[in-house]
Amino acid sequence: MKLTLPRSLALAGVAAVAFAGCLQEGPGLSTSHASNVAATQSSAAPLVAGAGATAATPAMRAGLPDFSTLVEQVGPAVVNIAVSSVRSSGGETAGENPFADDPFYDFLRRFGVPTPGQPGGQGGQPRVQQGVGSGFIVSADGYVLTNAHVVDGATDVTVRLTDKREFKAKVVGSDKRTDVALIKIDAKNLPTVKIGDAEHAKVGEWVVAVGSPFGFDNTVTAGIISAKARRLPDETYVPFIQTDVAINPGNSGGPLFNLNGEVIGINSQIYSRSGGFMGISFAIPIDTAMKVRDQLQKYGKVQRGRLGVLIQGMDDDLAQTFGLDKAKGALVAQVDADGPAAKAGVEAGDVILAVNGQEVKDSGDLPRLIGDQKPGDKVTLKVWRNKSSKELTATLAEMPGEGTKTAKAGKGAEKPSGKVGLALRQLTASEANRVGLTGGGLVVEDVAGPAAEAGVRPGDVIISVNNRRVTTVQEMSSIVDSAGDRFALLILRGNQRVFVPIRLK
Repeated sequence: MKLTLPRSLALAGVAAVAFAGCLQEGPGLSTSHASNVAATQSSAAPLVAGAGATAATPAMRAGLPDFSTLVEQVGPAVVNIAVSSVRSSGGETAGENPFADDPFYDFLRRFGVPTPGQPGGQGGQPRVQQGVGSGFIVSADGYVLTNAHVVDGATDVTVRLTDKREFKAKVVGSDKRTDVALIKIDAKNLPTVKIGDAEHAKVGEWVVAVGSPFGFDNTVTAGIISAKARRLPDETYVPFIQTDVAINPGNSGGPLFNLNGEVIGINSQIYSRSGGFMGISFAIPIDTAMKVRDQLQKYGKVQRGRLGVLIQGMDDDLAQTFGLDKAKGALVAQVDADGPAAKAGVEAGDVILAVNGQEVKDSGDLPRLIGDQKPGDKVTLKVWRNKSSKELTATLAEMPGEGTKTAKAGKGAEKPSGKVGLALRQLTASEANRVGLTGGGLVVEDVAGPAAEAGVRPGDVIISVNNRRVTTVQEMSSIVDSAGDRFALLILRGNQRVFVPIRLK
């Protein structure tokens, strides 16, 4: 069971994005995960394949939809998933730990703060951990979709249908980047869901979630789509559907239906202060999940394309600096040597505007668009360089480990004065070799004024100004004098390169 929280944790009033699986660590202790649901309205179609039913818009009572017919038809394809795993340490019961029922105790435990029953705390005996989640049948021969975090680390997975039949399940594969898993049970002629089109779902549409919150099978909740294409921290591959459907521990992996009874999302996460539902939940769009499902069923894993760039987001200041009419695209801060992007001619300072004709509206779109491709695929990149666009063709490599890195410009400040507010010195030969800058650069020794406001920090190394390499203070002064009131610095911070826009007025 996993929980994602903001980097700074307060013991009171802390808000969290949490997974929605219900894990029980020994008798008495239940930990919560959050789940997301979304809604869409598509063309009418059978609600459950093989059920012989036809979809119809729910009847309206007192101005609100009646979901009863829809639920009767889709319910048999929704399953309860029980998992068990062995923990090497931790997992105390409520009787052993007086804080086990406190939701903030669980937050601390997930952040590695020593607690009883964990390394650094008391106890620590291995024990079996139980968990509950949801899923839905996508093929009559027994393939079931759920969340990756529901089955993560499980040694035993059991699927229970609405007719009370139980089956041991095999995990075919899981993908942590999208939080999608495919499991298989040995059964035939099963009821299945109909797959909808999340892309055409509309904000404000009614949606229905079916799942097993707290282990209560086939629980139905309803609400509307609150927003689409939500980007969550450290999530680069999923444009989440946000809803106000009540999602609680155990809903994870369950389907989100539109009014035609079609699945448009997999409930995955909630935003919560307590670990329970607070009106904001998130679902993985079904088109994203089905692409993962196809690869898991065929290969047992997901193969993703790799471009080999470090990117950052665009804002109005950077857009004006690079001559764009508005903030859009993904700004290339660094290109991996000998990677696909470098071989295609992509350069630091390019803004990638489209991939194979699909617009990159913001930097978060690029990892998904590239990741949707397979290693060896050729992609056409539309890039913005020197205030004009051009097309480049790259042959993708395979993405290892984690996804495309994203550079983040930080905020920092110190002191001196001057037009830009920088105290600089040349990088020494040994320093240049150590950081891999054979062409040299300028070390920021002190910062104030516009540079400090933009986020330049002492210790940053300035590589270029408006894509023009600088190795001496005189070169930089000359370029800055001719640049006007706006320009962009390419700096090296740690092992990352990032563009920082400077505005003098």
